Amino acid sequence: MKKARFPRSIILVAALYLVVAITAAVTQQNWEFLKIYIPFFIVIAGVVALMHSRVNFSKTLLWSLTLWGALHLAGGLVRIPDGWSFHGDHQVLYSWWVIGQWLKYDHVVHVFGFGSCTWLSWEALRASIQYRLGRKLYPSMGMIFLCIFAGMGLGAMNEIIEFIAVLSIPNTNVGGYFNTGWDLVANLAGCLIAGVLILFRG
Repeated sequence: MKKARFPRSIILVAALYLVVAITAAVTQQNWEFLKIYIPFFIVIAGVVALMHSRVNFSKTLLWSLTLWGALHLAGGLVRIPDGWSFHGDHQVLYSWWVIGQWLKYDHVVHVFGFGSCTWLSWEALRASIQYRLGRKLYPSMGMIFLCIFAGMGLGAMNEIIEFIAVLSIPNTNVGGYFNTGWDLVANLAGCLIAGVLILFRG
């Protein structure tokens, strides 16, 4: 199988916003991002690049993951204007109530991000089976649920990373038990939406 090259445009965009995020985190002395999230982001980017070299992900998926990374880093580093409704002690995008008191920026990012992870799981599964069996794979209910569960598992891993941040660094913006619960609900919503789209669009 010929190895796929990562698009240079995506590499440049991701590198640019990563440099901006590191600069902002240093300026703000945001140790949560510097010690936990930015290193984790770099590791995940490396894993996706390695997978892409073997799977050849669609460009749309790669741009989706790139956008998710930007939304995630901005969420903890970009301060929202005074007067905007937010939850907790940190006046940043992640705490912003987008709609009333029931939909936060954080929830939107979780829906989008782990929906993208479900999509990634499908493309990886499809490529693996096509390579091993030599035939085109179409989505079935069983395969879609497998990808949904994979997306939810990656979402649970994200919560473990946040738990490590809470144990390691004082005064994080992770939130408590209810925040974790709503994060998992948002993950499930994103995974289900992606699963439905994959099932009907192939």
